[in-house]
Amino acid sequence: MKSVEDLMLLDFYGNLLTDKMRDCLELYLNDDLSLAEIADDAGISRQGAHDTVKRALAQLHSYEEKLGLVERFSEQKRIVEKALSYIELKDYDNASKILIELKNDLED
Repeated sequence: MKSVEDLMLLDFYGNLLTDKMRDCLELYLNDDLSLAEIADDAGISRQGAHDTVKRALAQLHSYEEKLGLVERFSEQKRIVEKALSYIELKDYDNASKILIELKNDLED
């Protein structure tokens, strides 16, 4: 199943995949091609396209498990959004605290 998380994983770790894996996964996730269309484009069987996409996704999830970059990015984005909501409410003390928290997180 295609998900936003898979798209983010591809953005963060796609360059670590083989060219074939990255190309097939980009066609599957970004261009929304079917496995049959990917197979035709890559000159492989539909089963080959399925296996390549499945292996590529497994590899991306493995990278995230080890490195956690997408999770960290998502948390930092959440902190920024929270700070912005405090700024909109003119609650600058809490916004400042949140931004200091983010700064400390980035320094770790």
